[in-house]
Amino acid sequence: MEKQKRVSERFDWTLCLILFLLFLVSCVAIYSAQTTAQYNENYFFRQIFWYGVGAGIVAFVMYFDSDQFKKLSWLLYGFGVFLLIALILAPESIAPYRNGAKNWFLIPKVGTIQPSEFVKIFLILALSKAITSHYEKYINKTLKTDFYLFIKLGVITIVPLGLILKEDLGTALVVIAIFTGIILVSGISWKIIVPVYTLGATFAGIVLSFVIWFPHVLQKYFDIDPYKFNRIHSWLDPDQYRSGDGFHLYYSLRAIGSGLITGKGFGEREIYLPELHTDFIFSVIGEEYGFIGASIVIGLFFILIYHLTKVALETNDPFNTYICAGIISMITFHVFQNIGMTIQLLPITGIPLPFISYGGSSLMGNMLAMGLVFSMRFHHKTYMFGAESK
Repeated sequence: MEKQKRVSERFDWTLCLILFLLFLVSCVAIYSAQTTAQYNENYFFRQIFWYGVGAGIVAFVMYFDSDQFKKLSWLLYGFGVFLLIALILAPESIAPYRNGAKNWFLIPKVGTIQPSEFVKIFLILALSKAITSHYEKYINKTLKTDFYLFIKLGVITIVPLGLILKEDLGTALVVIAIFTGIILVSGISWKIIVPVYTLGATFAGIVLSFVIWFPHVLQKYFDIDPYKFNRIHSWLDPDQYRSGDGFHLYYSLRAIGSGLITGKGFGEREIYLPELHTDFIFSVIGEEYGFIGASIVIGLFFILIYHLTKVALETNDPFNTYICAGIISMITFHVFQNIGMTIQLLPITGIPLPFISYGGSSLMGNMLAMGLVFSMRFHHKTYMFGAESK
């Protein structure tokens, strides 16, 4: 017999509290960042507006259950691929180049929308659907069926990845992270996963070695833009490139380092960095609130990831588990890459800090992901006899 729960008991209040705390951190950091002379617009109020839109997305998505998402998965995936193709073919009046990349649609009186932020979520749904359908068809698991599943997931991923990779390396890396996270929990044999990823890591290591020591070879035979090499060189030696490609990293390190343990206090920044409200928002937090403030923010993300992991373990629907794995992989990579690039741990790729950096598309995409998690909790059913859940 199913036990009925009130709406308030089915709502994930813990996740709501975590998101509210991230909202407060975002508003405080953006408000402080825009006090420098470079800003003519009020991104603080804009971020509040986008959080309101995000809350609406969560409320809308929450009322759909997993069965409905399964039915919509391929439709959403196809729509996402269509948007990426349309972005490539669209004229510059609709999809202008910004910072050398064509990643956004220009919506009059609204701003810009980045389709890839939503495609990441659609991809998670499609991969989750593909895995559940595969195991429904192939009940007896073998190395051959596992390899077939790996190929299917690879094909599903490579279509949006190829469309994104040309213009946005950072988002392409997130797509790879999502694919990897879902593969690790998909049940595919390690006899397939280990050789494939070992080969991939070896290839990446060789390419990186050529970029560092033999860039002229890559430029000669593959016609690669030298600017992409400068990102790596400025990452390894930001002081030498501080007047050019290493400018952001050099001054980000100075800003975070100058915050010491407790920081300089709200609005007391001394290090200038352009576009602080987006990719380098963590530099604001590090300088104003020091090691303690930065650690609290990182701790909030750990709590968020822990909670998402808990949701994944508590649901008995494999489809939901795979969705959680994809969302966890996406957020973890975003946080690790964004914070890592501000402290020279990783190269700069232009990936925002989830829920904290300013950005309507990024925030709506992340809130769409959270809406899926809220839905899992809202529609989770328990039974008086047995541990069966839906």
